[in-house]
Amino acid sequence: QGWGFYKAPITNTPLPRVLLIGDSIVNGYRGTVASELKGQAVVDIWLTALHENSPDLLPLLRKVLSHGPYAVVHFNIGLHGWPKGRIPEGEYAPLMRKYVAALRKGAPNAVLIWGNTTPVMIKGASGQLDPAINPTIVERNALAATIMNENKISINDLYGLMADKLNLGRGDQVHWSKAGSELQGKAVAAMILTNLTTKDTTGIQAKPGN
Repeated sequence: QGWGFYKAPITNTPLPRVLLIGDSIVNGYRGTVASELKGQAVVDIWLTALHENSPDLLPLLRKVLSHGPYAVVHFNIGLHGWPKGRIPEGEYAPLMRKYVAALRKGAPNAVLIWGNTTPVMIKGASGQLDPAINPTIVERNALAATIMNENKISINDLYGLMADKLNLGRGDQVHWSKAGSELQGKAVAAMILTNLTTKDTTGIQAKPGN
């Protein structure tokens, strides 16, 4: 699938609605998530290559969230922001805080779940972390974790999930084999399902999560 917003084909349903936000990594596991949640939730997807400093990010986010209301929003942003110069030094945390604030404003009754960024490997050597790029991913995941904890947002540690499974990489640095994507999808679906069942009748999360 190309970049864009994809609404679930099921429309007239009492089931809760879920939104997945992310890039090609999400595209890899979206089918697994929809399959795992079949009969329990309908899943919309926003596939985007925008990074935290993209001027279009927040306006498009507001537009996507207007398709709600959503019970759960599982979001990621990260792999397209690491190249030098895209996010100015010291600006990652302030930009991420603005992103989280926009999510809160646009989906005030949704449970938010942060899916952190998966490892970056050496091209052609899936079993090894890229020594130039991956430290940036680790650093930003840590900064994001601090922000999510401040906002009582659950963290889905997809980095930790895949850190010892680099052999499931596709060999192009960032993407995963079918088995790797399915593993991520099942982890995402399980966390979404947990948060669907911990919501009270007002749509506010009944317990803070992780």
